[in-house]
Amino acid sequence: MTTRIVITAEHGGNEVPAKYRSLFENAGEVLATHRGWDPGSLELAKLFARRLKAPLIAAQVTRLLVDLNRKVSNRSVFSEFTRPLDREARQAILDRYHTPHRSRVESTVRSLIDAGHDVVHIGMHSFTPELHGEVRNADIAFLYDPSRSGERSLCLAWKKALQAARPDLRVRMNYPYLGTSDGLTTTLRRVLPPESYVGFEVEVNQLWPQSRLEAWPGLLASLFDTFTTASAAYGQDVSQGSGRSG
Repeated sequence: MTTRIVITAEHGGNEVPAKYRSLFENAGEVLATHRGWDPGSLELAKLFARRLKAPLIAAQVTRLLVDLNRKVSNRSVFSEFTRPLDREARQAILDRYHTPHRSRVESTVRSLIDAGHDVVHIGMHSFTPELHGEVRNADIAFLYDPSRSGERSLCLAWKKALQAARPDLRVRMNYPYLGTSDGLTTTLRRVLPPESYVGFEVEVNQLWPQSRLEAWPGLLASLFDTFTTASAAYGQDVSQGSGRSG
């Protein structure tokens, strides 16, 4: 059974489509913050996709227009800038940005599974170093469902490899968010066969892409190198985008 990787970035940019710029006329500062996007996530996603020869499905529209990592029923799918819009306008945003991204991810994964592959889906994200006065005590985190053995095994193997290669890093699991909270991987777990789909999120502290620019390329390299090490320990060779397991 071959294993294929799919890389996504739901918050890769803070772009505001021309049609909606009037909603954000005075929002320049907040658009530049973690509320507007996940700095560093798209760069990380592109590196993995390029090196692994893996599909990359990324969005650069600001999450303040619509949050692609939240399901429609989640109130936070819309921000204070778009929540006041009427139902028709909100639906138009969902139809143009939210549904296509999530459908494309699901269809990409399903097509690989239908072709006889197992799939490892990695959602690339980043988190603000401080939120509501609380300093986040981590550099890297893996968000997964502990009840799913595939996710647990691969994430633990990656953490072990990363800590061995970079003892300077603070690596945590299901922090600063739970891997079972609302997210695209959580949704896909409910509709895809567990024996074929492994989905989890990587979270990087935004201090690295924003304030530690000289060290940022080294961290990117360490993340990729240790992922290949973890994949081998997990029983898969995914260094070229596909491999053998079992």
